[in-house]
Amino acid sequence: MSKLAIVLLIILAVLIVAVIVLYFVGKRAQKKQEEQQAQIDAMKQTVSMLIIDKKRMKIKESGLPQAVLDQTPKLMRGTKLPIVKAKVGPQIMSLVCDEKIFDSVPVKKEVKAVVSGIYITDVKGLHGKQQTAPAKKKGFFKRTLEKAQEKAGAKPVK
Repeated sequence: MSKLAIVLLIILAVLIVAVIVLYFVGKRAQKKQEEQQAQIDAMKQTVSMLIIDKKRMKIKESGLPQAVLDQTPKLMRGTKLPIVKAKVGPQIMSLVCDEKIFDSVPVKKEVKAVVSGIYITDVKGLHGKQQTAPAKKKGFFKRTLEKAQEKAGAKPVK
């Protein structure tokens, strides 16, 4: 066999092993996530709160309890989390918000939130209209691409 064929067979074998390993690691991570979701669903309760502020912050700067900081993995400590500062009853607390609903959380409004521990899973407006998140600005590349598509006739002109 030629050297090229041997090299290609080795690369193919390594890729097959990598795919198999990723399959089993993904399966294990999915089981772990399902268990965590079941725990969150079991502990959830509805609470009325006044949202003071919301930001994406590093977990060290977020003002969460020290026990939470100690339990987080080392790799996770540098990442930014969606943190909501809210007044629950007479107490002001920092809570972690679900990434899916972070943009729809209204600031300086009283809301009913579904909370599981320090994790906000859902928010419903209590007083007034529910605010919609403002549309994000398009980047330079997106605008240029849309203009080119309009000129080419691929997209209808606004």
